[in-house]
Amino acid sequence: MKKQAFNPYLPLNEYVPDGEPYVFGDRVYIYGSHDEAGSSIYCAGHYVGWSAPVDDLSDWQYHGVIYRRDQDPSNPDDTLQLWAPDVVIGPDGRYYLYYCFPFRPEIGVAVSDSPAGPFAFYGHIHYPDGRPLSEKLPFDPAVFLDEDGRVYLYYGFAGIPDPRFPSIDLSPGCMVAELEQDMLTVKTAPKMCAPGQLNADGTDFEGHAFYEAASIRKIKGVYYLVYSSQHSHELCYATSKYPDRDFKFGGTIISNGDIGLNGRTQAVNMTGNNHGGITEINGRWYVFYHRQTHATEAS
Repeated sequence: MKKQAFNPYLPLNEYVPDGEPYVFGDRVYIYGSHDEAGSSIYCAGHYVGWSAPVDDLSDWQYHGVIYRRDQDPSNPDDTLQLWAPDVVIGPDGRYYLYYCFPFRPEIGVAVSDSPAGPFAFYGHIHYPDGRPLSEKLPFDPAVFLDEDGRVYLYYGFAGIPDPRFPSIDLSPGCMVAELEQDMLTVKTAPKMCAPGQLNADGTDFEGHAFYEAASIRKIKGVYYLVYSSQHSHELCYATSKYPDRDFKFGGTIISNGDIGLNGRTQAVNMTGNNHGGITEINGRWYVFYHRQTHATEAS
């Protein structure tokens, strides 16, 4: 497709929310969930791949299905949906895709030799004794390979407790854990690195606390944690000199209802959950995120 270089940047019949952009080689790849028009559920489709040359962001190429829901042995009957993923190049040069199913306390990992896939199931995040990482709701995983070779996993869903779902072990905020070089085994116990709404009073996160959708980047020695705040429709960011502690609230990047733009206090678009990431392309920084269409959050 080479016809448009404006929003939405993908064809109008394609819905890839929760977009995480990465430049690999001379192309920018977008990894996200996969909605279907008019659907009543989130992420009804398998993961699909799209990429464009860094020097022409109007020329997006479709790579087809890169990972199917039923490839994970936890979903053999294909009844669970693949929610927001992330991708990183591992120490071995392969591409690792991290994902979760709806409110299932488990993070899956798939691997490929190519950023365009296809990806093959690799395993689930677990402790050295084999126990799965399941506490504090592993949700919306993000993963980061630092310059020193250390690997960090971020995740969390820091909502308000709902008596209708008493079994959900909500996160206190954004959680972070270091992983072993195998990209699967937890090396250090998970801890909170940015507070959720119930833990934000008196901190600089108050009013824009972490809710979900962790995304991590390192820019000129500073770690940037992008996330969806307690307002859901906005992407905020926090910064630190460390990958796993001392994050300070930085501000709001964007609202999918354009709240805050030019001083607006009322939404001019339908608001709903937001999830995205940032990347540098040819010296310019871009934010990738999603809006809602069809008067539903599910597409």
